[in-house]
Amino acid sequence: MALIRTKLVDLDWLESNFPCMQACPVHTDAGRYVAAIADGDYKEAYRYARRPNPMASICGRVCGHPCETACRRKNFDEPISIRALKRFVTERHGPESRNPVDVYSGRPDITRVDKIAIIGSGPAGLSAAHDLALLGYPVTIFEAAPAPGGMLRLGIPEYRLPRDVIQAQVREILDLGPELRLNTRLGVDFNLSDLRTQGYKAILFAIGLHRSRELSIPGNDLDGIIKGIDFLLNVNLGYKFFVGKKVVVIGGGNVAIDVARSALRQQQDPAISTSIPSGMPEKLTESELHIAMNELMDVTRTAMRLGARDVDLVCLESRDEMPAFQDEIEEARREGITIRPSMGPKRFVGQNGRVIGLETIRCASVYDNQHRFNPTFEAGTETIFPCDTIILAIGQASDLSFLTPADGIETTRQGTIKIDPETLMSTAPGIFAAGDIAFGPRLIISATADGKKAAEQIDRYLQGRDWKPKGRSVQITIFDRHTMPESFDERSRFSVPTVPTDRRTGITEVEVGFSEKQAKLEAERCLRCWINTIFEGSEADGTECILCGGCVDVCPENCLSLIPLQQLQVAAEVKEHLSGEAPFHKLMLQHLSPEELSEAEGSIMIKDETICIRCGLCAERCPAHTITMEGYEVFDSAPETALIQEA
Repeated sequence: MALIRTKLVDLDWLESNFPCMQACPVHTDAGRYVAAIADGDYKEAYRYARRPNPMASICGRVCGHPCETACRRKNFDEPISIRALKRFVTERHGPESRNPVDVYSGRPDITRVDKIAIIGSGPAGLSAAHDLALLGYPVTIFEAAPAPGGMLRLGIPEYRLPRDVIQAQVREILDLGPELRLNTRLGVDFNLSDLRTQGYKAILFAIGLHRSRELSIPGNDLDGIIKGIDFLLNVNLGYKFFVGKKVVVIGGGNVAIDVARSALRQQQDPAISTSIPSGMPEKLTESELHIAMNELMDVTRTAMRLGARDVDLVCLESRDEMPAFQDEIEEARREGITIRPSMGPKRFVGQNGRVIGLETIRCASVYDNQHRFNPTFEAGTETIFPCDTIILAIGQASDLSFLTPADGIETTRQGTIKIDPETLMSTAPGIFAAGDIAFGPRLIISATADGKKAAEQIDRYLQGRDWKPKGRSVQITIFDRHTMPESFDERSRFSVPTVPTDRRTGITEVEVGFSEKQAKLEAERCLRCWINTIFEGSEADGTECILCGGCVDVCPENCLSLIPLQQLQVAAEVKEHLSGEAPFHKLMLQHLSPEELSEAEGSIMIKDETICIRCGLCAERCPAHTITMEGYEVFDSAPETALIQEA
């Protein structure tokens, strides 16, 4: 590759073209690692997946993958299986593999004197420790449990997340320098004043939500009613748990609590409605819905593995409203779990002090016309489900009993630590919070992003005026000839292979991952959104557009239009915007100023970026070489202009 020149780049416009990267809380350049898999360069793919994400190996198995929700390929058929492809490369070059790639070239030196304490070894705490170690800080992680990982280990069943993967990911982070202290509980073995006395200059709370919420309906004091988080914690720590042959799991997160309360208060009404109880959100976020449904599925499938013969999953939402991913629901059904949608719990049925059934009432609707939580129920639709055990998978809550007035830390009515959302600092100077304890239920990747942000803000706090933010630069690669894989636009999404249902026992991992052939074929479906069609002809280079219209004719998606300027209506605010960013638009406007648009003679090329599939046919067809295909990559560095290379 030869260096040729530099040019200004509008980063906001550029990054708007990478929806998968924008949707990822840690801004993983998913398109790059997917494309590298398609090209067979697995080490480079791993580097792209791992650099921004200390939890890459874990996310390859249990990430909520918001990148897939944003993937542009879904506008054509289905999104790329980005999470499964991440697993494919981490199994080859992650810390759990036989050929690990070290993206940071060994252990960093401890160059800072300020000690930092992190409370909790879940994804937020581990990612913060990772980034602080890379900055040269001495870091100590305090973990109450006998093993690291937080809810990664204590809340997620092994059949979804093998323990050797967690151990490898934790080991990789600890190898950077952080110290880990297990079986050390805040409020029991030490307190905040102890940490201050020991010289810790900053403290990060990353303790998660380890308590289950209560369900206040008649009969809630019966034996045989188990809280979901307690159930998972005990099972995942290896304790034996007897659930009997018939199990009912009640789910739906915070919604289930609201429904139960409304059913309790107004069960005589023909149509029961409710307002939101104090402290409860009016509408759950997509993240909260996903987490609530994951807990529901994990509890339900774990009960089946413990020997239950019949497991009923009762939830308020209708089948179409369930926020679980379609493949999760189908996997549960394949394993023999019966889903009972549109049902709210009314009372627990008992005999001799032990639960023997759950009475439910049919839920007619969950939300009102404004999509606010406002469930209604149908009188006379009560049903009793006999059971030996009822497990409540109805959401998580915090335990802040370790806080004292002397700590100076305020909390919110939702039971989280009150923070400045920009700095993540609590109301006590030098004490920060990240992950669930700061924001409520979070996706693993969101908690990881919180930890990274906390590390940056702790560094900023400790350095004071000497702190400088990271700069960004853009590297642009101009392709001499860009082509996409054959039939890339005709292939359907590959389902992630799984173990046959009759072989799923105990801790056997359900997903087996892609084979190399499957991974490459799936990766070749990627539209490579990091590559852009650029129109920058110039008179000096002899590459001005000749208005032949060949690019319009050849475009398979009809995303290009060549129209006379007189037919163009340009709003005043658009002209003002273009004038304010004249350096960025000089080549595109060529001889015209923004004020002359829609008034001068000539034509304009309009492109709909949202439907372009980056096939490159327009660039190949252009006889004047006005159109080029350029790849863009953003780095953490500080030049003001972009570096351009030729490929």
